[in-house]
Amino acid sequence: MHCAHCNLERPVSPGERVGFRETCEGCDADLHSCTHCAHYDPGAYNDCREPSAEHVGDRERSNRCDWYTAGDREGGDGSPRVEALSDLDALFKK
Repeated sequence: MHCAHCNLERPVSPGERVGFRETCEGCDADLHSCTHCAHYDPGAYNDCREPSAEHVGDRERSNRCDWYTAGDREGGDGSPRVEALSDLDALFKK
């Protein structure tokens, strides 16, 4: 998995669970959070593709969601929002 904030790679073996208190070695971000979960989808209802998941107020903080699965979404400069804004700038030639 990659940290959604600083893009530091953290190896996660198949079946390995990320603990509730684990943090990124590079930026100290909580790893058991929505932004690091494979189900996280900002466009979906409740920002999650898992329909049984409960609402989480702060998606960047550690939580105790039972549906958490470590995702491999690259963050940092490669975040979807930054890429989308650059695509729009290129489209409108700012």
